[in-house]
This record gives sequence, C-alpha cells and structure tokens, in this order.
Amino acid sequence: MMQEGRATGPREVISVRGLWAGYDGEIVLQDVNLLVQEGDFVGLIGPNGGGKTTFLKVLLGLHPPLRGEVRILGMGVKEGRRYVGYVPQVAEFDREFPIQVWDVVRMGRLGHRRLLRRFTREDDEVVAELLREVGMWEHRDRPFGELSGGQRQRVYIARALAQEPKILFLDEPLASVDPEMRTNIYDLLQRLNERITILMVTHDLGAISSYVKTVGCLNRRLIYHASKEITAEMLEEGYACPVDLIAHGLPHRVFAPHGEEGR
Repeated sequence: MMQEGRATGPREVISVRGLWAGYDGEIVLQDVNLLVQEGDFVGLIGPNGGGKTTFLKVLLGLHPPLRGEVRILGMGVKEGRRYVGYVPQVAEFDREFPIQVWDVVRMGRLGHRRLLRRFTREDDEVVAELLREVGMWEHRDRPFGELSGGQRQRVYIARALAQEPKILFLDEPLASVDPEMRTNIYDLLQRLNERITILMVTHDLGAISSYVKTVGCLNRRLIYHASKEITAEMLEEGYACPVDLIAHGLPHRVFAPHGEEGR
C-alpha cells in the first residue's frame, strides 16, 4: 500500500537487469541494464551487429536470455508483451501478394478477438482512426505492395498501434525512407509519444532527431545515462573509432564537442 503523502515519480515500464544473450555459444549482449520510464522516447544507436535487434527480440520474448531479468510493466515478458506494439525492419516481401492497406492494419486487431471470431465494428472504427492518424486513410484500399517505403512504414506503425499498446518498439524504422518522409514519420512519432512510451533502435546516427528524449549506445554492452546527449564515452565504447556527426536538414540535434581527437 502506498504511504500517504509520499511523492511518486514516473512509472517504470521497462526494466532490464544483468541481461546476457547470444546464439550458439556466441555472446551478443553482455550485462545490459536499462530502466525506461513511462512517457520516454529512447533512441538506441550502435553499429550493425551490435545486438540491437537481438535486444528487441529478448524484450518481445522472441529470444531467451542466457541470464538476467527483463520486466515489462512490472510483469515477465510473456505477460507484458501483450502491451507492446512492434514495428520491424523493412523487409522484402511479395509485392504481388493481394492484400490491401486496410487489411494489413486490421491484422493488429487479431489479439483482441477470440479464435475464429469475425472482426467487429469496433475493430473497424479503430483501424479507420489509426489510418487517419498516420495519414494513410486515402490509401486504405490500395494494394500494400504499391506503396513507397515511407508509406509502408506508416502502415506498419498503424498496425502496431491497432494492438492498443502502452509501449512501442521500432527496429530501424527509417531504413530506405527518403529524408522528407523521415521527417514526417518523426513528427508522427512525436505525437504518438504524448500517450505511448517509445523505444527505437537504429545504426544511423543521423536518425536520432530532436524528438528523441534519451539516447543510449548499444554494442554488446549498453551505455545509457537517461540523457539526451551522446557522450564521448558512448562513441568510444560503442563504435571504437572516431565518429563525425553531420546533420542534413531538419529536425536535428547538434551534439556537444567531444575533444580534438577524431575531428
């Protein structure tokens, strides 16, 4: 029972303690620790092969950890993942497959239906609202395979939101998306972050915009200080080489100087 008069801070929605994970004896994640508060927008950067996708798979319960503890909304992964929406990396698919945008988004409602039950009017109302929110209502009857990369990402986001999640995971959501559409998607994510906690991973430093609230660097180990800034420690330990930060277009963040080395 909460003590009367005791101040409470933001709720902890993701807790990762002492996480190790790997494949066939090869360690991919080493002693990863992360606490995410409700309402945060976390951007995790890092090089290819640094374990970012594996980390998301562990959080989703798709890959078992070797050791450590993961809690989602205070629950184990199997229970907590039903409150998580997931937007995967853009993947190749059969563009001739006959499925429309509306049906892709409605797939996100499957978890709200009993087995073999038809979609309800409520399901359709949720799908319609989300298509409007992501700016894809006018494309609802188009074949999914005809969409551009940025449009497909908007549909994937709508599908994830159709689950009515409290947390949204995004895995390289802006890969192969043109700069203009990238900014539009960031605008969308900022609006969604008003009601949903977001954790996004990417290997692209340029993808970390001013909309992200906290930044960490994951390369087997996680460097995270619940801060907006990328520090020299993150770059040195995460990339193990000099990194030039060059931003093109808006929005972007200009990072503080990290010393003479690597300029």
